[in-house]
Amino acid sequence: MSARFVTGERAHVEDSDGRPASSYGSWNTIKRRPKRGRPYVTSLTFAFALTAIMTALVLVVVLAVVWEGQFMAYTRQNMQGLADSTAAAISEAYAEEGELDEEVASVAASASAVSSEIVVQVTTTDGKVLYDDTWATSSGRVSGVADGGRRVPATVPTAENATVSSVITAPSGKVVGTVRLWALGSEALLTKADAAFRTNSYGAIATAAAIAAIIACVIGYFVSRAISRPIQRITSTAKQIRNGDLTARSKVTGTDEVGQLGETFDDMAGTIERDLKLEHRLTGDVAHELRTPLMAMQATVEAMQDGVLPADDEHLEVVAAEVRRLSRLIDAMLKLSRLENGTTELKAERTDLVYLVKSLVSSQHQLFHEKGLHLRFVDETPHGELNADVDPDLLREAIVNLMSNAMRYTNADGWVKVSLRQDHSDALIAVQDTGIGIAKEDIPQTFARFWRSDVSRERVSGGLGVGLAITKEIVDRHNGTILVESELGRGTTFTLRIPLRSTRKQQDR
Repeated sequence: MSARFVTGERAHVEDSDGRPASSYGSWNTIKRRPKRGRPYVTSLTFAFALTAIMTALVLVVVLAVVWEGQFMAYTRQNMQGLADSTAAAISEAYAEEGELDEEVASVAASASAVSSEIVVQVTTTDGKVLYDDTWATSSGRVSGVADGGRRVPATVPTAENATVSSVITAPSGKVVGTVRLWALGSEALLTKADAAFRTNSYGAIATAAAIAAIIACVIGYFVSRAISRPIQRITSTAKQIRNGDLTARSKVTGTDEVGQLGETFDDMAGTIERDLKLEHRLTGDVAHELRTPLMAMQATVEAMQDGVLPADDEHLEVVAAEVRRLSRLIDAMLKLSRLENGTTELKAERTDLVYLVKSLVSSQHQLFHEKGLHLRFVDETPHGELNADVDPDLLREAIVNLMSNAMRYTNADGWVKVSLRQDHSDALIAVQDTGIGIAKEDIPQTFARFWRSDVSRERVSGGLGVGLAITKEIVDRHNGTILVESELGRGTTFTLRIPLRSTRKQQDR
C-alpha cells in the first residue's frame, strides 16, 4: 500500500501573538494533591441555579412594573364601569320621578349587590348623602347609626386613586348628583378577591422560580458531569505522560470542542512519544556515524604504530578518507544548523527552473550511468520556461540531495525521473525512482537527522543521513512544502512545491 506525507511551513501553520518571551521560567512536577478549589461540577451547577433565579427575578421585576400597572388599571376600569352604569340607572329614574331623592338613589342597590366589599354612595351636588350601602345589611338591621338615630355615611378614602365617581344628570344635561364607589378597607380599588389573586400570582411565580432553580441544579449537575468527565480523563492522562508513561492516551473523541480537545491532545501525546523515541534514536545514530570512521582511523593508526601495517600511502589514504568523511558529516551538520537557525542568507533571484533542473540532470547523467541507472528529465511546462524567485544554489542542492537519495536506494537498471511542471502559482519539481521504497509508518520520519528506514539500513549506502533534513530546511526557507509518496518494493517520489513569487517576509528571514 502506498502512503503520502507532506511537510513544510505552509503544511502546518502555527499561530503566534508576537509577544516577546519572558526571561523567567520554571518547571515542576504535578503535585499528587493539587490545591483544593471549587469543583467544576459545583461551579456549573451553581451557574445553572443562579441563571434560573436571575430569570425569575427579572420576571418578578417585569411583573411589578408592567403587569402590576395593567392589573390595577383593569380593576379601576371595572369599578369605573360599575359607577357609570349605576349613574346612568339613577339618571333614568330621575327623569321619571323629576327629582333626586332617597327613593331614586336607592336604585344604586343593584351595584351594591355585585360585591359586599364595594361601597356605593350617592350624593347630591351640595354634598348630601342620599344613599350609602353601609346603612343596610343583609339581616335588615340598620348600621352606621349614631346616637339619636342619625345615620352616619361611610368615610370616603382620601387617597387620590382610591375612589371612582360618575355624575348623575337631568334630561337637560344638568348635573344633579354623583355616584361614588370604592373598595372597603382598600386604598387601591382592590377587593379581597383581587388582592388574593395578586398575592397568589406572586406566590406562584416564587414557587415556579424555586422549582426552576431545583431543576436547573439537577440539569446543571448532570451536564457538568458529562462535560467534566472527559476533561478529568485528559488531566489524568497528562499527569501520566508527565510522570513518564508516554503510552497513556485519554481516548476522548467527539465532534464538539471537548472531543476535538481530546483528539488533539492524544495526537500531541503521540507526537511527543514519537519525537522522544526519535531523539533517543538520533543520539545512537550520531554516535554510530561518528564512531565508525573514528574506529577505522584508530585501528589503522594503531596497526601502523604496532608495525602490523606499513605506514605507506595506501594506509594513510584510508585514514585520510575517513577524515574526509568526518569533515563532510560535520560540514553537513553545520549547514543544517545554519539553515535551521536562519543564519544562511536566502539569495532569491529570478531563475528559469527549466534550465536549472535540466542542466542539473545533464551534469548528473554520467554518474547515474556508471551506477547502472537510467536518468531522464521530463519538462511538463507549457512553454519550456518557468521563472521563479528562488535561491538557485540552495534549490540545486535540495534537488541533488533527492537525486542522490534516489540513486543510493535504486537497484541497478532502475529508473530515476526528474520532472517539472506548474500548478497555479507554484512550481512542482518531482524526483521519482523505482527503488526499494519506504514503509508507510516510516514516512513521517523521513526528514529526521541520521534517520534511515529499517530496509535501507540493511544496505551499505554510504550516505551521511542528513541530506533530506537539509532539503526540508531549504524548502522551508522558500516557503514551500515536500510531498512524499512511496510503496515498498515499487519506489518513492519526492515532490517539491515551490512558490513562483517570493515575498519580502521570505527574503528577510
